[in-house]
Amino acid sequence: MKALLLVDIQNGFCPGGNLPVPHGDQVVPVANKLIDSGKYDLIVASQDWHPPGHGSFASSHPGKKPFEMGELSGKPQMMWPDHCVKNTLDAELHPALKSEEIDLIQQKGENPLVDSYSAFRDNDRDASTGLSDFLEDQGVTELDVCGLATDYCVKFSALDALEMMPGIKVRFIEDASRGITPEGVAAAIDEMHARGIEIIDSQKALTG
Repeated sequence: MKALLLVDIQNGFCPGGNLPVPHGDQVVPVANKLIDSGKYDLIVASQDWHPPGHGSFASSHPGKKPFEMGELSGKPQMMWPDHCVKNTLDAELHPALKSEEIDLIQQKGENPLVDSYSAFRDNDRDASTGLSDFLEDQGVTELDVCGLATDYCVKFSALDALEMMPGIKVRFIEDASRGITPEGVAAAIDEMHARGIEIIDSQKALTG
């Protein structure tokens, strides 16, 4: 069974959001083509869903500014702008995304003491979201991953899928994803490729 994982295609990560990924909204029409293709038995999405005052927010650390390094629970942590606070417009999936076709929306990042880039578990690698169990229960053996942002949540989701679901085939759809910096994107793609994740474009996903 083949599944598509759409990572954090939310208002907060698109232009006009609180933590916009450059050209993040450009992934939406590509994602919609993938959704409509009939190539996937299952479509799942992750959704950043932070409580107000999450520990990864710079505003929770007096004197810290967004995009500075700080600490969270004694570990290094990038300080982010307040973003994707649950039950706000910023946290909603992009309105043009065909979300009615999504079979499961997996929320993440709810623990204020640890950040959660991956759709599968928190950054401490302690608490699972349950997504890997769900996909395994559905019989998923192939997973295509795309969304926002390549150099953070997409990369960690793809790598965790590979690690937490032994034997699964994982592909990263490059043109259905955008990243925060070109350098970060290049490093993320190199890391995914080195770990055995196939790097493809949406045309390959639609035909292969």
